[in-house]
Amino acid sequence: MRTRSGSRPGIAVLASVALALGGAAGCGADEALPPRPAGSAGPQAQLEELTTASAGSMRGYSRDRFPHWRNAGKNCDVRDTVLQRDGTDIKLSGCNVVGGRWPSRYDGRTLTDPSDVDIDHMVPLANAWRSGADEWNDDKRGDFANDLDQPQLFAVSKTTNRSKGDQDPSQWKPPNRDDWCRYAADWIAVKHYWRLTVTEAERAALGDMLGSC
Repeated sequence: MRTRSGSRPGIAVLASVALALGGAAGCGADEALPPRPAGSAGPQAQLEELTTASAGSMRGYSRDRFPHWRNAGKNCDVRDTVLQRDGTDIKLSGCNVVGGRWPSRYDGRTLTDPSDVDIDHMVPLANAWRSGADEWNDDKRGDFANDLDQPQLFAVSKTTNRSKGDQDPSQWKPPNRDDWCRYAADWIAVKHYWRLTVTEAERAALGDMLGSC
C-alpha cells in the first residue's frame, strides 16, 4: 500500500540538484554540474517528498518496454551522446565514439576502451518498473530510459554497472564511498522528477548516504 511522506510539488528538478550539496560529495571539478537553480528543492527535501511503497511486481517487465538507445543522428545513439559528454580526448568515427578516457565515478577507475564502458541508468529500468513505471506507456518509458536532462545516464565501468544490476541503494552502493553523497542526490532527483516511489529500506539508505555529504 502506498503512503505519502509529504506533498509532491510539480517542479521539474534539473540534473544540477545532485551537486547542490557542494564539494562535500567528493566530486572533482571535472565532474561538476551547473549550480542548482534558486528556489528548487534540495536532495533532503526531495527525499521527504517521495512516496513510500512496497516494491511492485515484475509481472510484464521487459527491457524492451523501455525502448533505448534512441537515435541521435546518422547511425549514432544516446549511448554515443553520453560517451562523448562524460569522456575526454574523445575519438570519433563519424559520430560514433571509438576512443577516449572516462572516469568511472563508482569505482574511481579511468577507462580508455569504450568496450569497457557501460551507460548506467542511475535508477535502473527494472527498479523503475517496480516503482511505478509499470503504469506508464512505452513512449514515456522510452523518455525515462533516454533521459539526458536528469542525472539518469552515466558512463561507468561495466564491472560496477553489472554488479549494481537493478538494485536500489539499500542493496548496492558504489565501491567508491566518495561518490555516495552525489549518488544518493542523483537517485533522489531522478525518482522525484519521474514521481517514482521508494521502499522503506531504500529511503533509509538514501538518508544515510546523504549523511556523508
